[in-house]
Amino acid sequence: MTNPAKPWHGVHVATALPFHADLSVDFDAFAEHVRFLAAGGCDGVAPNGSLGEYQTLTAEERARVVETAVQAAPEGFGVMPGVAAYGSQEARRWAEQAAEAGATSLLLLPPNAYRAERAAVVEHYREVAKVGLPIVAYNNPIDTKVDLTPGLLAELFHEGTIVGVKEFTGDVRRAYQIAELAPGLDILIGADDVLLELGMAGAVGWIAGYPNMIPRTTVELYRLATSGDPADLARALPVYRDLHPLLRWDSKTEFVQSIKLSMDIAGLKGGACRPPRLPLSPEQTALITADTEAVLAKGYK
Repeated sequence: MTNPAKPWHGVHVATALPFHADLSVDFDAFAEHVRFLAAGGCDGVAPNGSLGEYQTLTAEERARVVETAVQAAPEGFGVMPGVAAYGSQEARRWAEQAAEAGATSLLLLPPNAYRAERAAVVEHYREVAKVGLPIVAYNNPIDTKVDLTPGLLAELFHEGTIVGVKEFTGDVRRAYQIAELAPGLDILIGADDVLLELGMAGAVGWIAGYPNMIPRTTVELYRLATSGDPADLARALPVYRDLHPLLRWDSKTEFVQSIKLSMDIAGLKGGACRPPRLPLSPEQTALITADTEAVLAKGYK
């Protein structure tokens, strides 16, 4: 369970969101999934991220997702909602909604309606920080075209605006730059396929995709990768190699569909996505199915 003093630490699963056949949100199945992840050893959930397809939700649905996650969470289980929005005032409103619902921290993208300049990025984070919940910045320049560079992260951290960063660039060298420029800024693994590398580099959290499907194995892998004990790293490496063909789907454009398909194969409710995300091609489906079945055949769960 999460550290009460630093509730953004540990494994927070970017929860996939189940839908009914008519693509309305299945809130009962979502609550059950949150409880499943808690029972699997995860430290928390990060609803309303990309895996939660928040961009396709109505305001009412998005708010209810956060409320459902908080209500389903057992004591000590963190809830870190994504509060991304095109407008800074809107992002602040989502942060206020999360705080009112009982969330323990926030995950915030930079402004991404356009390639925002440095000053706009800083003001965006300042606005949302007024709400008072700890903010983990989400750096995904691949999709947002706004790069939270180590220097910019250091600026935000030193003025007390953010407590950590979800690092999704895939560039593991950044962890060392960030530690040099902003000692104390917490690095959270942002892509499943650099788990071991960023764990070795000092990460204290993981905002995770594939624990939606196999929480117990992936949580144990995270613990081994971040313990700092060389013996644990030696134990982690063969597991990481076994899982890596599956984990790397988390860094592909179709990661939401991929993780949901893997969940379906594992007997969980993944299901369809809302448009504009389309169904996977037959070729993609075959590859993901083979990678998923290979992991399950080895007893990972």
